[in-house]
Amino acid sequence: MNNLKKIITSGSFVALTIVNVSCNPSSSNSNNIQDGSTSAIENILVFERGEEVNSPNFTGGKVWLNNLVDADSINQNAVGSVTFEAGARTKWHSHPAGQIILAIDGEGYYQEDGKEKIVVKKGEVMKCPKDVPHWHGVSAQSHFVQVAITGRENGETLWLKEVTDEDYNK
Repeated sequence: MNNLKKIITSGSFVALTIVNVSCNPSSSNSNNIQDGSTSAIENILVFERGEEVNSPNFTGGKVWLNNLVDADSINQNAVGSVTFEAGARTKWHSHPAGQIILAIDGEGYYQEDGKEKIVVKKGEVMKCPKDVPHWHGVSAQSHFVQVAITGRENGETLWLKEVTDEDYNK
């Protein structure tokens, strides 16, 4: 069972509601930007886009990361805003303490090992279980902005193999 929830965005305000939505989201409350241009995407961002990620853990397109909160001894959650351009995705990976993904804009993908890929749209929340290999990214026709909340109390992210084109295109 997927743990999807709704979030509401308005300007720079983000509120999480406690109403669950279906596991196969079909609501389209996104103000998707059809041209996907960098300037158009920057106009809708809740947080600044941050720095371009230059890491082999991301493939298929450009990705930007804005580290909003670093994990420390007081709060062991790291929080980052991640902006994916069309086609970009992570490698398969897992988190020893789990992860929560808040979809801020666009249309993204999420897939756990052994399960079907899920389309994630603006306003939805994915709860990634601890130690479960998964990947996330964006469709080839959109952009995707997410806020990732990652527990660090049990260690860092474990990066695995690349997502194949077959997995991405399923």
